[in-house]
Amino acid sequence: MSRSSKGPRLWLKPEERDKKTGKLRKRSVWWIRDGDTVVVTGCAPEDRGGAEKALAEFIQDKYRPARDKERALRDILVTDVLTVYGEDVAPKHARPEKTAARLIQLGEWWDGKAVAAIDGKSVRAYGDWRKKQAWKSARPDVTGRKARTVTNAGVRRELEDLQAALNHYLREGHMREVVKVPLPPKSLAKDRYLERDEAARLLRTMLHMPERQTVHRGPRKGQVIETGKRPSRHLARFLLVGIYTGTRAAAICSAGFAPAEGRGWIDLKRGVFHRRRVGAAETKKRQPPVRLPNRLLAHIRRWARTPRKDGTMPEYVVEFRGKPVGEVNKGFAAVVAAADLGPDVTPHTLRHTCATWMMQAGVDLWQAAAFLGMTVQVLERVYGHHRPDFQEEAAGALDRAGRRVIEALDVEDAFTRRAA
Repeated sequence: MSRSSKGPRLWLKPEERDKKTGKLRKRSVWWIRDGDTVVVTGCAPEDRGGAEKALAEFIQDKYRPARDKERALRDILVTDVLTVYGEDVAPKHARPEKTAARLIQLGEWWDGKAVAAIDGKSVRAYGDWRKKQAWKSARPDVTGRKARTVTNAGVRRELEDLQAALNHYLREGHMREVVKVPLPPKSLAKDRYLERDEAARLLRTMLHMPERQTVHRGPRKGQVIETGKRPSRHLARFLLVGIYTGTRAAAICSAGFAPAEGRGWIDLKRGVFHRRRVGAAETKKRQPPVRLPNRLLAHIRRWARTPRKDGTMPEYVVEFRGKPVGEVNKGFAAVVAAADLGPDVTPHTLRHTCATWMMQAGVDLWQAAAFLGMTVQVLERVYGHHRPDFQEEAAGALDRAGRRVIEALDVEDAFTRRAA
């Protein structure tokens, strides 16, 4: 009996070396394998994102999903649902490549399964399968550290995409019934924020941490040396904008100095940060314009008029080697480690820091919520305990009501001490 096809998938072809001399003949590269069909992506091992993009394009070119009206759940393939969502909705997301990567992961496991198979048992089986896999960015062969596996939060995020895809498929009239995906419980909310001295330490590290390189030739071969380069200075800009505006990482990285399609921008004259990308629709992650604090605005105006090394003027608030920064996760984690801060400090910690500092300063809840782009209810529930007047009236009332009890206890303690 022949094996059933696994469908299109990525495969990292190992490098080839001459058996006698050990000389490299062919470098390792990502391939797309689909049964007997093989497509060379040309992407190196570290370019998993590019390989996934090539796989998504291959699947889209090869396969047209069914869009018949009101079909029964047993006749609808989950991969059809995911593909329609990937074509209709994912391109409108702030990070469509991230959505595409999650849809590919979902499609790999649900390939060949009907929507009717989505239930608690199958969803738990998917979670068990995913949590045995390493993060796509893991490179244990380079770092020497064991690869981190996918977490419960990662599984939940992918299943949320599956639910969104099912909802879209239903709205389009391609199936008859509502299907609910049993999601794993949410992870505990993280409210880690930076104290002033921690933020200052992190900023100093970003400005002064040297680049480290391994010597490949000569008597010092294999040694790690420090160069005169400071490769993390662009993260200092990211840190300042994140702490003093509470803006999410993606919006900071894409922000420019002038309005342009597909990115937010900063009005240098009026001092307003338009966080939502030009042309993007309103989403649940509110991104209202925010007024920049005067000190931060002065820095940003200076950045905008400072030429690049090649003499051209910068276009983006945060640039690395003259180009916009797509993500800061890896660089940020390296700086956090160098500053002796824990792994719980992430780019999103800057948003928590902004909200916490405003609460500690006693900023009006409505003003702070509008500044951060969240509801007053969420702000009060997550950060309200940092306010200096937190439950002050309630605690004061108990102080007054319990004064006689405390006095009675003091009298009893005095008798106890006298007897002793």
